[in-house]
Order: sequence, then structure tokens, then C-alpha cells
Amino acid sequence: MVYDGQKEVARHERLIAKGQARLVLDHYLEALVKKPGAFPGATALEQAKSAGKFTPVHDAWWAAACKAHGDRDGTRALIEVLLLGRHLTHEYLVAGLATALRAGALTADAVALEARKAAEADDVDEPPVPARSDRATVTFLTQRRLAHLPPDIRPPPSVAAYDQLLKTRQPADRPAIQGE
Repeated sequence: MVYDGQKEVARHERLIAKGQARLVLDHYLEALVKKPGAFPGATALEQAKSAGKFTPVHDAWWAAACKAHGDRDGTRALIEVLLLGRHLTHEYLVAGLATALRAGALTADAVALEARKAAEADDVDEPPVPARSDRATVTFLTQRRLAHLPPDIRPPPSVAAYDQLLKTRQPADRPAIQGE
């Protein structure tokens, strides 16, 4: 365990044998974003798979993202999803991956939105809404935010008060024309 004063900031598994190494995938994500080709063979990835941190849902979403965006961009999208794990609980991230995969939404933003929706649903403890079809829907963030706003009951804007500004004023050096 590593402490900063009284606060625990890190906890690592104790390794018993001499020369053992336990690599945490999260520690390498920034480097792997720059070099996504190194990700598939990374030792940290293999250790994350064996520890259950990198699930079959991760693999399925990654494969679909690579198919849709190409290997490099699909891998970068997965790394962006893994970076979300710093702010979201693992179970919600996996739920977001699964929902986004079913919907065919293969971006980190879609996974983040779905993971946050799963976290909010868990916080509220609402019963799940039955899906109308086999394909899940993805809600766009702007649409979702606007849906929670109260209705706007203000009257539409009017420019009537500015009509007085339209009355032309004659410059002092120009004579007024009759009929104006």
C-alpha cells in the first residue's frame, strides 16, 4: 500500500518470487494511445485479461471497433474507453461497452454515455425498462440534457422596442428633404 499522509493512494499485489513483475494496464495507456500497434501484444494486456480486468466484452467491442474504424483507430478507441476506467467503476464501464456494442455505437463517447446511464440507473434503483427491440438505442448527450430541462414559458423575443431606433436622424450639415 502507498499512502499520502493518512490517505491510501495506491494498493499493489505483493509478489512473492524474485524477478516477478505485475504490470497494470492503466499505467501504460497514455503511451499506448501514441503507439496503438503495441497494444495487442502488450504484457500488461495479457495480465489484465488473466486478472479478469479485460473481459470478453472488451474483446468483442474492440474487434467490432477495429472492423469499423481500422486496426489503429479501433485500438485507439478502445484505449480511450480504458482511460474512462479512471473515472467510472469497472462494472459500469463493462455495461456501457455491452450496450454500445449491441447498439453498434463504436466510439468512446457512446461507451461513456452508456456507462454513466448504467451508473445513474443503479443509483436510482429503478426497475429496468423492457427493450422494444433486440437492438439497444443510444441517446445523444445533447438530446438527453435538453430532455431534462423545464419547458420554456417565456414569450418569444420582440424587436418592437427597437423600432424607435429606426427613425432616421438627419446630420446637422445635411438639409432635410421634404417628405421625410
